[in-house]
Amino acid sequence: MSTDKTPDIVLALEIDDPALADRLASLLGHVAGLRLAGPGEQASATIVARDPRVMPEDIALTQRELDVLALMAEGASNKMIARRLGISVHTVKFHVGSLLDKLDATGRTDAVAHAARRGVIEL
Repeated sequence: MSTDKTPDIVLALEIDDPALADRLASLLGHVAGLRLAGPGEQASATIVARDPRVMPEDIALTQRELDVLALMAEGASNKMIARRLGISVHTVKFHVGSLLDKLDATGRTDAVAHAARRGVIEL
């Protein structure tokens, strides 16, 4: 507990890079009113940093689907995506449909939002 009788904030670190996790733990370990959670301990908040190249295990997107998804996130139309990737509009529509299924999304915007929330892409 901190000296002003307010409860400590218990912070958990979920970081893929061990060096970064150690550095953050070292820096945050000296902040008044903040305590790092021990193994299995309930935390008030969690800092999560995942390797952006690692896809969540339950989502298996192809590289081309990731390319299409990135352009969708930029607001590109099917025609613009086709031009940028050198594929047909029909092929883009196929990839968009596949993305909607894999991400359990109801539309393009929903697919981008789901992907961002799940760490597939960064906005």
